Amino acid sequence: MPTAKRKDDRLWGGRFDTAPNAHFDAFQRSFAFDQRLLPYEIAVDRAWAKALEPIGIFTAYEVQLTLAALDRIAKRAATDSEWLEHFGADAEDVHHFVEKALVEELGPLGWKLHTGRSRNELVATDFRLFIRAAAKQTQHAVAAAVQALLAQAKTHLGVPMAGMTHTQHAQPILLSHFLLAQAESLTRDIPRLQSAAQSADACPMGSGALAGNSFNINREAIASDLGFSKVTANSLDAVSDRDFALDYLFALSGIATHLSRIAEDYVLFASQEFAYVQLSDEYSTGSSLMPQKKNPDSWELIRGKSGRITAALLALLTTLKGLPTSYQRDLQEDKESLFTAHDQINAMLAVAAGAISTTSFRVDRLRQAASNPVLLATEAADYLVRKGVPFRQAHDIVGKVLREAEQTGKSWVDLPLETLQQLSPSFGPDFADGLNVISALAAKKVSGGTAPESVRAAITDLESRLLKLGA
Repeated sequence: MPTAKRKDDRLWGGRFDTAPNAHFDAFQRSFAFDQRLLPYEIAVDRAWAKALEPIGIFTAYEVQLTLAALDRIAKRAATDSEWLEHFGADAEDVHHFVEKALVEELGPLGWKLHTGRSRNELVATDFRLFIRAAAKQTQHAVAAAVQALLAQAKTHLGVPMAGMTHTQHAQPILLSHFLLAQAESLTRDIPRLQSAAQSADACPMGSGALAGNSFNINREAIASDLGFSKVTANSLDAVSDRDFALDYLFALSGIATHLSRIAEDYVLFASQEFAYVQLSDEYSTGSSLMPQKKNPDSWELIRGKSGRITAALLALLTTLKGLPTSYQRDLQEDKESLFTAHDQINAMLAVAAGAISTTSFRVDRLRQAASNPVLLATEAADYLVRKGVPFRQAHDIVGKVLREAEQTGKSWVDLPLETLQQLSPSFGPDFADGLNVISALAAKKVSGGTAPESVRAAITDLESRLLKLGA
């Protein structure tokens, strides 16, 4: 395809005689997605304009004009979508868009703002500001899902269920204990989000393209103006560092993994085979063919979407692993998948919180499953241990009791005492009295256990920790 004469408004075109190939030009543009950084770009531009006055690049009046123009651009971009689309149609990226808009507002004065700075440091700064705001937003969304689980745990305190390992009935636990387990997994994601925000808390402005700034700009003042606690330590590293983005995507991947596991629980529990929960109509769908179906699509979609979050992390890791030190254009690929992952996680969390809040638990089914005598086998072994039998021997004896029950076609808790004493003389008349779900639950009164008193304490503790985490 033939090339055209160079357009004069490009940020880099002085040494080129012709414009890029049209296909390549479209290929290399990023405004379609990095316009999301516009509020942060405007904030950085405002800080930079003020920093140019003390070093004599701007007069006080020029700073005033530039700040007012930036305010007008920000307001118009936020309220006039047609202008944003039309004016941004030939913008190379968000930085080019703002400069074009400034020149339209101020004439040649609009070109002065870029003095001493590079798009390399600009995008790194904009992106850090985005990550800090995004992490805070996601933290609130995680907290809302945890609060939904806490509310259900409080409502159903005292309801037993069959705890499982290997998807097999194991021991009786409280439903509240189960819900708190899900809440704990999500609570661990909050410090990771905070760590990602902290990782982004350093201002690259003043790094230039790679070597620093030649105008003795006050980097600390710019950082403070933008809300950063410090400046980056090395200009070469600052323009190419994307560890903060990796940290955020890792935090999102953790959330996605936890949500996917929780989703699997509710998909199973909503099945006819379990029938532990009744999902609300608001978070379910039907079948286009089978009128009777009520499908847990909210949870299935959450489980399915988790893959794209992990993929975003792997994509950025793959991009970064082969880059030499300093800025490379590959880094343009750092944002699009991260933006999508951020949006998806917040949508997943909102749906999860809503689905949890509106779920009805089938207490009758849960109690029925918890009353299965096989869940008390460990309690029988513990009984023997309290009688002085070493646990390994007690485990073996109870296994023989279970086998005897299978062979006689009886429930093992209905075996007569004489039969039990043939297997171990340690069985006594008090054995059957303590062999029930209530006793089994009450015995687990250690901190973090499933006894009612322990679960009540865990609820109080989790609420306290959420407050300390700022959630």
